[in-house]
Amino acid sequence: MGSLRSRLIAFSALVAVAVIGALSPTAHAQNYPDKPIKLIVPFAAGAGTDAVARFVAQRLEVALKQPVVVENKVGASGAIGTQEVARAAPDGYTLLFVASPFTTVAAATPQIANYDPVKQFAPVALIAVGPLVWITHAQAPFASMKEMVGYAKANPGKVSYGSAGAGGVNHLALELFMLKTGTELLHVPYKGIAPATTDLLGGSIHTLTGTIPAVLPHLKSGKARALALTGDKRSPLMPEVPTTREAGVNGAEVWNYWGIVAPTGTPPAVVALLNAEVQKLLARKDVQERMASDGVELAPGDSERLAQFIANDFNGWKKLVTDAKLKID
Repeated sequence: MGSLRSRLIAFSALVAVAVIGALSPTAHAQNYPDKPIKLIVPFAAGAGTDAVARFVAQRLEVALKQPVVVENKVGASGAIGTQEVARAAPDGYTLLFVASPFTTVAAATPQIANYDPVKQFAPVALIAVGPLVWITHAQAPFASMKEMVGYAKANPGKVSYGSAGAGGVNHLALELFMLKTGTELLHVPYKGIAPATTDLLGGSIHTLTGTIPAVLPHLKSGKARALALTGDKRSPLMPEVPTTREAGVNGAEVWNYWGIVAPTGTPPAVVALLNAEVQKLLARKDVQERMASDGVELAPGDSERLAQFIANDFNGWKKLVTDAKLKID
């Protein structure tokens, strides 16, 4: 009897260990992925970030041997989709494709964003970084960054600047520019950079900042002209365009970026696996050529690199909001 009882206790213990093991993060990571992965893009389909996200998703799908389904969850400058991922189960099956608004919106409008980019997300991988381009329409009363600064100082509030929306990277690039130059430009927020660009080409507003692939066709057509790049070096796609520092504006560097994050609590082994697959993608020639055509630099590295990038970007924009006494309702 005692022997049978001992065997039953031993068997129960083995069953318990097996069940706990099956439910543990380590066991989960060993089986990951065994079903489709959802990649949330908090911006509209067809936008620049969405196009890159789909490009990356298609290649991850092949590497992971599971569907990687892109879902666009738009609204509140990206906050709607971002909040959804923050609330998702931390199992590696719901990921967020992030870009600059991930940190700028949280810094400038925390009451609207309602998420913490540092505490509520597990960084997976930084993919690429790149500058913005200051452009103006062809008939604007200034043809260089120096001339624009001079004109703005002589005409406070008369130079109009279009952004993709309050709190976005385009908006905060303007606030940083005004703080560093002592100028006052008129901010005109739009629902996306596309309608702002349309108005700029039509002469309704004077200037804006956009990504290289978005503005390059207008520069080539002669409908717009470039004033400066917000990065720390010139772009091979437009080598004649100076950086803001070269144009006489110090400390106005702004970086656009792309990356992937997961909800906080996602098993480290899952994060490591996803990061490793992204690193393999970044080493591929077709990926390198695609990113080069967008005027951005690939940013390979472990998940800690993205963690540091997000923290530095978020804290930098929070400082700007404080220094500029910026209040956005």
